[in-house]
Amino acid sequence: MKRVKTRSTTIVAVKKGEGVALAGDGQVTMGDTVMKHSARKVRRLYQNKVIVGFAGSVADAQSLADNFESKLESTNGNLTRAVVEFAKEWRTDRILRRLEALMIVTDGSLLYILSGDGNVIEPDDGIAAIGSGGMYAAAAAKALVQNTEMSAKEIVVEAMRIAADICIYTNANVTVDALP
Repeated sequence: MKRVKTRSTTIVAVKKGEGVALAGDGQVTMGDTVMKHSARKVRRLYQNKVIVGFAGSVADAQSLADNFESKLESTNGNLTRAVVEFAKEWRTDRILRRLEALMIVTDGSLLYILSGDGNVIEPDDGIAAIGSGGMYAAAAAKALVQNTEMSAKEIVVEAMRIAADICIYTNANVTVDALP
């Protein structure tokens, strides 16, 4: 049986001034079929102090979220320590390393992109994007940050709208969350 490639998600985050906003679309696609329009791929962890956005398999993302939250608990919410320990485990654990997902995490002051190959990336410009339409959303966010006075929340919403207009695996049903 041929495995059908699941394409889903555009996640974008912008850190601007004292705040950070993270947005994700709601579309889940299998092959050339849209399976769901309203998936929620952005959620809060660790006493509602950390926002996480996922791109990839839903089951894998849920498993990774649970594991990451346990790292946050064990580090008393120290995001950098939790991210490094989590990335190390994700890369080396026999089961976790098979999980297909990417994550963006933020506590309002730090912003990271995490992947299963051990990458922990803190973007220089405060803009992070992952998923099928991630590069479209990132390009839009960069232009908006440089050329407007929009807030981080307004930028991620507009960047998602632009990505949805371009990427067939992204829709305009957007979930947005922000930290001051």
